[in-house]
Amino acid sequence: MLLDRTTDSKTIDKHTFVDTVSHRPGSVILYPGKSEMLYRVASGLVRIHTMDDDGNGLTLRYVRPGDYFGEEALAGLNRQYFAEAVTDSTVDVINPALMSAEDNLLVTTHLVRTLERAYESIYRLVGKRLRARIAGELLELKDTALATVQPSGETMIYATHDELAAAVGSVRETVTKVVGELSRESVISAGYGKITLRDEKALARIAAE
Repeated sequence: MLLDRTTDSKTIDKHTFVDTVSHRPGSVILYPGKSEMLYRVASGLVRIHTMDDDGNGLTLRYVRPGDYFGEEALAGLNRQYFAEAVTDSTVDVINPALMSAEDNLLVTTHLVRTLERAYESIYRLVGKRLRARIAGELLELKDTALATVQPSGETMIYATHDELAAAVGSVRETVTKVVGELSRESVISAGYGKITLRDEKALARIAAE
């Protein structure tokens, strides 16, 4: 079951904002290391990812507009991941030292929701077959800036097989095989760097398997 992606209309007080920065697709916003600021996505989509010992990328989560990343700054911890703009993105830079008690409560609420989504992603990775993981990931991406609704009413997602592999803990060759199977079943159609969701109900059934 997909969790509710709605966010509160409230946001933390603007006086805590140090800057608002625009990023082009593919630009790295944060590297592993010392953390001092908190970040809020104002528009676009940001990917949080890490690398294994063999240099393979693993997507930890996507940060949507209204959500936060860099939360380790609240506890003075070092950052262990990269943050990268997936689309044209605008990010608010926030000084935790200027946050009020109400601001902290709002951010904590957002982080609890983030943790719930992380639990769901972990379950999908360890408890489901690759076919179900890919279906679930496509449904997740449907609600991000990577998706556009076509005149037919179908949703097209701009994502490569490499990006899907990084998100579902697999490799491109295996993901390509499963994408081909789903295409032959008319659940999706796939082109270069894009996937169209043709039967979302079937996709949801597969994700639940």
